[in-house]
Amino acid sequence: MTSFLDPLISFVSAHAWLAYLTLFLAALLEAVPVVGSVIPGSTIILALSALVPGGELKLQWVLLAAALGAVLGDGSAYWIGHRQQREILNTWPLTNYPRVVEQSENFFHRFGTWAVFFARFVPPIRAFVPVTAGALGMPPARFYAINIPAILVWAPAHVLPGVLAVSALHEYAGLPHHGHPYKHMWILTVVGVAIVVGLAVWIYRRRNGGGVAVAKPRG
Repeated sequence: MTSFLDPLISFVSAHAWLAYLTLFLAALLEAVPVVGSVIPGSTIILALSALVPGGELKLQWVLLAAALGAVLGDGSAYWIGHRQQREILNTWPLTNYPRVVEQSENFFHRFGTWAVFFARFVPPIRAFVPVTAGALGMPPARFYAINIPAILVWAPAHVLPGVLAVSALHEYAGLPHHGHPYKHMWILTVVGVAIVVGLAVWIYRRRNGGGVAVAKPRG
């Protein structure tokens, strides 16, 4: 696997803008209703954060790309809901995910405006709460007053663990940032954990009749 990752890391180092674009799109698509339930945006961000300590990517640009993607994704979903109001919640493709929509509404009613903050850290409703907030009439100023601070916490929370973990391994082992297995270890660990968690969630949903995000059959 490391023989596959080495040329990939070299490519990223030579074309860093593609990595930043990938981070931006991962954060953006993760905030899109329905799409965000299947796009492994957090996994991509966590994995690519391992390339910061070695200099392949710059921390400030990684954080900026992730934050801008999340702001645009959440904002787009919010404005769609704001313009169409509750009608959007009864429109395809949201009608195929009634349990997630219901859970998002309940989450919003339970926490009020703070639901926008907390939802940033709670998949899969993270992809549904912004559109729900707009559909339920949350004012734009109030939405952004909560959403932007949430994203400013969310982005470092996804990027810094990889940066700190790989940096700590460098420091602890006394090895240079280039030509070592630690960034491979972090990337493979993140991807492996994501696959295991994904399989566990899939099995749980299968055993419980589809869980919260099972699509309703279209008839």
